[in-house]
Formats: sequence, C-alpha cells, structure tokens
Amino acid sequence: MAKDIVQGFKASAGAAGIKKNGGLDIALIFSEKPAASAGVFTTNRVKAAPVILSQENIRKGRVRAVIANSGNANACTGKAGLDNARREAELVARELGINPDEVLVASTGVIGTPLPMDRIERVIPGLVKQLLPEGLQGAAEAIMTTDSFSKISRFEGEAGGKPYQILGMAKGAGMIMPNMATMLCFVLSDIHIDSIHLSKSVSFAVKSTFNRISVDGDTSTNDMVLVLANGMAGNGELTSDEYERFQIGLTHVMDTLATMIVRDGEGATKVVYVKVKGAASQEDAETAARTVANSSLVKTAFFGQDPNWGRIMAALGRSNIRMEEGDVHIWVDEIQIVKQGLAVGDDAEKQASKCMAQKEFSVTIDLRQGKHEDQVVTCDLTPEYISINSDYRS
Repeated sequence: MAKDIVQGFKASAGAAGIKKNGGLDIALIFSEKPAASAGVFTTNRVKAAPVILSQENIRKGRVRAVIANSGNANACTGKAGLDNARREAELVARELGINPDEVLVASTGVIGTPLPMDRIERVIPGLVKQLLPEGLQGAAEAIMTTDSFSKISRFEGEAGGKPYQILGMAKGAGMIMPNMATMLCFVLSDIHIDSIHLSKSVSFAVKSTFNRISVDGDTSTNDMVLVLANGMAGNGELTSDEYERFQIGLTHVMDTLATMIVRDGEGATKVVYVKVKGAASQEDAETAARTVANSSLVKTAFFGQDPNWGRIMAALGRSNIRMEEGDVHIWVDEIQIVKQGLAVGDDAEKQASKCMAQKEFSVTIDLRQGKHEDQVVTCDLTPEYISINSDYRS
C-alpha cells in the first residue's frame, strides 16, 4: 500500500483564490463508508464558525467528509460566518450525495474577514470530481498558512489479524500554545473502532502531544483535531491489547506532528524540550514547564545560545508552584548549570552554550519537591518571527 494512502479514504486539493499568493488553499477529505469520529477543539472562548459547526456535527460520532480552507479563518464573522460554514457543508454534501451533518468544516488564516463564498462554491464540484486515494499529500499542502513544509505522520498496526493504517496531517507554525495548539489536524484510519473508544483515545493522545507544545503562547480561535476511522481494515471488536496498541499508534502519529509544528515554528531555529521533574504535584510540573517554555526572555536566550539560567529561575518563581530557590537544579542536555539554586560556573555555561547551538536540545529542571514530572516542547524566539507576523495581512 502506498505510504500516503489509507483504505477507503480519498482526498483532493484546489486553489479557490483565498490565499493572496494564489496557491492551494482548499482541501476535501472523503470516506467511502461512514467513519467513527472524534474531535478536540480550541479552548479559546472566541470560536470560529467552522469550530462551532464541526462541534455540532461530530456529536453523533459518524462522519463522511471534511472540507478545509486556508487563508481565511472565518472567525469573528458573526451569523454570516456560521451561515457560510453551513453552506460549505451543504454544498459538499450535495455533490457527494450525503447528509450535511456528515460533513465537518475547518478553516485557518486571517481572522475577521468574510469567506469568499462565491470562489469556494465554484471549486467544490471540482474537488469532488478530483477525489483520489493518492490525494492526501495535496490536502496536507492546501491547509498550510505560514508553514514552511507540509506535515504528515504514519503508523501501521494489526488487529484481528488484519493490518490497519493511521495517517495524520497537520498545519501549524504560529499562534501555537498548549491547551490545544493553534493548528488543524486530521487523522485517518481504516481500523474498526467505536466512537466511544475512539474519543477516549483521541483525548488521551492530545493531552500528551498537542497540549504539550508551544511556539509563541497564543491560542487560536480555529484549533481542532479530527480523527476518522472507517473500519475498512475489516478487523473485529478490539481486544484490550489491540486497543492499547492503537492508542500507542495514535499518540505516536500526533506526537510526530506536534514536534513538526514546533520545528516549523515561525522563524524558529531550534526545538527545545523543557522537562520538569521533582515537582510537588502533576499540576506544578505542568505549570512550571509551560511557564518556562512560554517565557519570551527564555526563548530569546535559546536563540542567542545563552544559558541565561536566571531567566529560567525567574519564570519558575512567578509560576505560583511550590518551590524553594535553594533546591533547584538545572541542566542543558547533560551539562548542569545550576546546583541548589546557584551557578555551577563559567566552564559549565560555556559547554551548555555549545549544546544550545544544536537544532535540538533539552532543558531539565529538578525542583526537588516531589516525584511528579512533565514536559513541554517549545522553540526559540527569533527576529524572523517578528518579521512574519508584523505584516501577516499585507
């Protein structure tokens, strides 16, 4: 089986003139059979129209199609925006001969601008006619905004003696923050699984992957992770071991995509794994890791290859976690730069700076308050980030 094909799924991509550069900006994904479905959506209280509609349609747990556009978020567009999202679903449903509530809608791009529905209406019939099993790569390209590369991840498993595939695609490079990172992610599988177990697996996988990344601390209005499983692999009811294996595979796909998003962070030159251990509680471990990973001062130090541990200590101190300054240890990769809250010395910091010159490195913080640990994956903050976002609309 070709690596970018999942049994029973087809996709297509087109250019509707939504993006100012005239590139691919609309994608359609279709399942030949009704697919069990589950989703996780943005926690932002300002929710885009496609988020509202997709949350409604996914409740019944069976989906046939996803229509997604880039270049326009259809967010903060009022009743007209929601009407346009519904119109998209209706047009797709009519062309495919399915029900509108079997269609999920996703958008990403500039906030506050109405969708150019006349252009979208013109391209939808062509998208349906061009649906192909090999079309998933094109769909992954069509949902990109400031991304520098398309993001696809795969996993192969077996259940009931039948092989199955999991393939995920995602877009995201800016407005990335834990608690649903700013992105679209569509995961497709031919495994047979009921929507209840699928939903549990999705929630589990998102928590440790997309909810543990950050580029710039901003959470978008349009974030969603949608997972469809059409059962065409032909396996029976999953055993507990098979279900666990599927959950591992789904987490692997999402984790790979999440790391790709951080690596592609707008202007980013480094991926940094911020690890916190020895926390008094799981909440403290997560909070500490998030606070350090989102600190602009810490992230600019990452860019400058400066092991400025004082900025890390300051971030920890304002995070409202249980900590004692004199207990903290900090490492960059294997180089300890802080011991019991004090600098180890210039030589250690020079070695740490060399580690920070790499494209990937870790910062490990031991709070020595308990046994809990967590991790957030982040990137450096560079002048290029400012350049990209200062003229995003122009």
